[in-house]
Amino acid sequence: MHAQRTENDSVLVGGRRGLGHLTLNRPRAINALDLDMIRALNITLDRWERDTDVDVILLDGAGERGFCAGGDVRALHEMVTGGRVDEVHAFFREEYALDHRIATSRKPVIAIADGVCMGGGIGLAGHAAIRIVTERSRLAMPETRIGFTPDVGGSWLLARAPGRLGEYLALTGGTMDAADALYAGFADHMVPTAHLEALYEALENRADPSSPTELVLLFDESPEPSRLEAAREWVDDAFAADDVPAIIDRLRARPEPEARETADLLAASAPTAIAVTLEAVRRARALPSLRAALAQEYGLVLWFAFTQPDLVEGIRAQVVDKDRSPRWSPARWDELPAGRVAAAFAYEPEPALW
Repeated sequence: MHAQRTENDSVLVGGRRGLGHLTLNRPRAINALDLDMIRALNITLDRWERDTDVDVILLDGAGERGFCAGGDVRALHEMVTGGRVDEVHAFFREEYALDHRIATSRKPVIAIADGVCMGGGIGLAGHAAIRIVTERSRLAMPETRIGFTPDVGGSWLLARAPGRLGEYLALTGGTMDAADALYAGFADHMVPTAHLEALYEALENRADPSSPTELVLLFDESPEPSRLEAAREWVDDAFAADDVPAIIDRLRARPEPEARETADLLAASAPTAIAVTLEAVRRARALPSLRAALAQEYGLVLWFAFTQPDLVEGIRAQVVDKDRSPRWSPARWDELPAGRVAAAFAYEPEPALW
């Protein structure tokens, strides 16, 4: 690959023979997305949309640790605490526009979600035309752990997972391996890392009329059975309950140790984040499109950023001070105001996303 560096080197742009190649290049931060990277990706995809020499786009991440650990939440923390409202708007608007562009691209985007792929990484890889995982892949939407809610179209993917896995993954921030990601609908193919180089060469040198999917299938391997599939009985039973306290009650009543561990996790989680997220996934099931899900998420993330202390506190505890001891507001379920969830969905962001 002949990679041309973008101005800040955080995205490498290259390609040959009809294949455009984009590589996220902040390996020390597991390629966490900042606004410069989002803009570089948008500009390049914009150019390639009109470039008749590019017909397939490959998206991957530099380094051994992962494709993309998510959005740069440390930068978000600084924007929110610094009162930089316009930058918060810009970050989410441009990120969501990028996610939607990948989903609707006329030229197929092939995403390699090797290693860690979480949050904002799912926004890039999860909506691609061909989504590849490896034996090292670890996918998650872990936003509730920082007192936040899944976004970047994550609610759309979660809402379409089998049974009640969407609620389970959204509320717990649980991690999926390759088999889980395929089963839950977050990925399409498992290609071992040992075969990635050969796949890249095949995509570069492909002879028509082989489609990108046909080439990927040459390297596709079936993973082990999914752990999530095996957990469906207790997950579907508990996470069908009306609200989070009822879900916790059902989990505690189950015989499976994993169900009771999940109850303990939810009981210690941020009540506001968990309650809003449960409603977000359920509402996303009835939405007509990814575009509509992104608009719903946009209102929620700005509501969290501008009206709730939990997001800043969650980032502080997990990322800034790393004391892992967030003080949620409220901290207990019985203190959650009755209208809190309704207020989140009634919030109207200015300007609107679309």
